[in-house]
Amino acid sequence: MGDAEIVDSLGSSASDLRVSLFADLKIVKCGLDFEHQARSEGFAVIAGIDEVGRGCLAGPVVAAACVLDLEKPLPKGLNDSKKLTAKQREEIDEELRKTALAFAVGQIEADEIDRINILQATIRAMASAVASLDPKPEFLLIDAVKLREIPIPQKSIIKGDAISASIAAASVIAKVYRDRLMHDYHQTYPQYSFHEHVGYATKTHRDAIRTHGPSPIHRLSFRGVLIEEEAE
Repeated sequence: MGDAEIVDSLGSSASDLRVSLFADLKIVKCGLDFEHQARSEGFAVIAGIDEVGRGCLAGPVVAAACVLDLEKPLPKGLNDSKKLTAKQREEIDEELRKTALAFAVGQIEADEIDRINILQATIRAMASAVASLDPKPEFLLIDAVKLREIPIPQKSIIKGDAISASIAAASVIAKVYRDRLMHDYHQTYPQYSFHEHVGYATKTHRDAIRTHGPSPIHRLSFRGVLIEEEAE
């Protein structure tokens, strides 16, 4: 559906909807306030979108999109994935995979991150996740980023993973998926201990880069990866 069709079918553009919806909401905890208001405006399929791995030195940036079944209870303890333990994330991820109406994951690898920059890679990963959803979403709730190239009404929410259940669900799915991926990479590149830091810039990780140099999954454009940059 193009922008003109959105204007015709909804009576306002996607950018208008970003302003008109949610203007009076003051949310302080993770729940379904954004989702219920979007539904009250006529949107039935509402997807939350979030990414993980944006600040890592190695591995892909991963985004997830999740459409919750608003008629079912939320998984117990659902919250921003950063506020949960690994065990809690695994349990919530398992429940979401059973109860969500739809979910999908998109990822952009390190070489493409180096080529187009991390922001554009994040946007592409999010767009890929959205495109893979079935049923297709009618409204998007996105953590911080604006997906201007996607002609679907949407709302970008700062720290959305802490106040929107749909975005929190996406954050958990993305985190669990990426952590498992990085644990698998540990089998191929054990010298970097990816199973411990999953690509983030810990001292252990930086020391391994100094000792062994970057691996094929390291982001060569990131400060801290190239040895000559580290020495500056």
